Amino acid sequence: MLSAGLPQGAVPKLERPGPLRDRVYEALLELITTRALQPGQHLVESELAGHLGVSRQPVREALQRLNTEGWVDLRPAQGAFVHEPTEEEADQLLTVRTLLEAEAARLAAANADKAGVAALESLCVEGEKAVTADDVDTAVALNAAFHAKILTLAGNTVLAELAAQVDRRVRWYYTPVARQRGRQSWIEHRELIAAITARDEQLATSLMREHTEHTRRSYHERAQS
Repeated sequence: MLSAGLPQGAVPKLERPGPLRDRVYEALLELITTRALQPGQHLVESELAGHLGVSRQPVREALQRLNTEGWVDLRPAQGAFVHEPTEEEADQLLTVRTLLEAEAARLAAANADKAGVAALESLCVEGEKAVTADDVDTAVALNAAFHAKILTLAGNTVLAELAAQVDRRVRWYYTPVARQRGRQSWIEHRELIAAITARDEQLATSLMREHTEHTRRSYHERAQS
């Protein structure tokens, strides 16, 4: 049952204003991204509507949009299911992520100011605390915020827009390996901050490439096990 698959407090509140169908879409996408709704899980319109406090129509519209974007599979005579990503899909996306973020790290090393570096250090401190507390959801969110900040510091709008298109799927793939990556991920973040602070573009590029590659390998190792 759907209700058994949603942890206490997992359902986000629908913020106003904005079209209801868009708010329902964002809520369902967040539940999928954080894996409160697991890959392969059956999505029942009436149950989702009850959890979100809305009618079935905006849920149906959101599921159709999520199907178009590859987050949900609509199966004839069976209903809607959270998409189960293949290893090939994950590999392709994480490879693209490496290309984008390695360049972002290089540009951040060239352009970051003291305030930007301080923001990265603050996120790193909070991320380390989350790992120590075994708070996986917070660690995943802070990891995303850390990488997003590097993209901001890069100062390339087109690069940031492209990275934003894959950000949610990166979070989707990262969540299952967040505990496995654990403190090592934040050690690597510390190394990135040092390279950016030193304005060492080559080192920042190399470290980010290695960092994202570690995540890609961890995902595949988990999938194969």
